[in-house]
Amino acid sequence: MSEINPLELAKDYSQFVPFTARMMAAIRARESNREDRLFHDPFAANLAGQDAFNQVDSQLTPKDQAYVAVRTRFFDDFLTSTRTSQVVLLASGLDARAYRLPWPPNMQLYELDYPKVLTYKANLLKDATPACNHHLIGADLTQPWAEKLLSAGYAPKVPAIWLIEGLLMYLSEAQAHHLIETVSQLSAPGSQLGLDLLNAKAVEYGPYKGYFQFGTDTPKSFLSQYGWQANITQPKEPGANFGRYAELPPPPDDIEDMKTFFIKANKIDVS
Repeated sequence: MSEINPLELAKDYSQFVPFTARMMAAIRARESNREDRLFHDPFAANLAGQDAFNQVDSQLTPKDQAYVAVRTRFFDDFLTSTRTSQVVLLASGLDARAYRLPWPPNMQLYELDYPKVLTYKANLLKDATPACNHHLIGADLTQPWAEKLLSAGYAPKVPAIWLIEGLLMYLSEAQAHHLIETVSQLSAPGSQLGLDLLNAKAVEYGPYKGYFQFGTDTPKSFLSQYGWQANITQPKEPGANFGRYAELPPPPDDIEDMKTFFIKANKIDVS
């Protein structure tokens, strides 16, 4: 078995991010091989590599893997159930949504992540054809990135769909607010935003405490200050279960339990 330890890699965030992206790909590959799979990602196994499969087996529980599968399916459904001409995936990692989802032919899809992650993905998928007009934008999302997106052709006056999956919990509170503020400034009314958030208890006491930084017990208020009207779903609830959980999530008003929120939000016209 490989000696790579992703939690040790967390000491160097630039190494931690690419390797955990490979672990997520390994989980998607395993899910794709199930008879009752929630989605099909034919590119995931190649993107993951054996080291990542080894670490998933040694570091993550079946419950962890079910969570990733459910989250992937939830946001797949979000992305494909709405009509727009442009999609932005922030911290896109190694998910091959540009290739595996049924995009309309005129779709402009922008992916932003560390250059190392996107270069790795592009090299391994060089023989595959995306199902959209695909734009890879190398960027550190804790630094200014809006001009890179605009230079790639993004149209800020046209409604867009945004997805921020598996990112905000790793940012500081100030960085998380700044990121959402930037997204909001680039979003015309009618835009939609999908993201996942943790509550404060999950940040403080969860299995990755020390690596997670930002959480909120009031996700609707967090987003409303930037002009987003949010609908909140917890994993295990109807719409975010898909037959993978027998138990129910904690009550919505209970802040003493660790929680994850799956969020779909609409940009409202405040003019």
